[in-house]
Amino acid sequence: MLSASASLFSIIKLLGALYLIYLGVGLLRTRSGTPLDKREIKLAPLPYGRLFWQGFLTNMLNPKVALFFLAFVPQFIAPDAPQKALAFILLGCIFNLNGMIWCHLLALSTAFASSKLKVSAKLSRWLNRVMGGLFVVLGIRLATE
Repeated sequence: MLSASASLFSIIKLLGALYLIYLGVGLLRTRSGTPLDKREIKLAPLPYGRLFWQGFLTNMLNPKVALFFLAFVPQFIAPDAPQKALAFILLGCIFNLNGMIWCHLLALSTAFASSKLKVSAKLSRWLNRVMGGLFVVLGIRLATE
């Protein structure tokens, strides 16, 4: 749909660029006076059911997932296969299993690294400014291309 409408593509591209600039300005304006490990951030834990449904709906409503499966998976299914739907489902389950293993390893390594890494307020401000500047530059570049 986006390839058929140049104006729709331009609108979505500009919205994406504005969002990147918004995120970058937000990072540039962040003021962290105390180190990250000293701040008291109280977040109420969400029930597991709600977390599951948020993730499920995010993936189900994400068009990139459907496009990936429709473009990538069929090339691994023989055209003369008698059970194409079953093969598609099996390949999807294998993909999900691999993704789950990767996400668990990523979460565990991130939790381990965050427990060992202590970031000073000065380094935190510097990182926010660098990343904010990078987001602004990327947003401007996207908008002008």
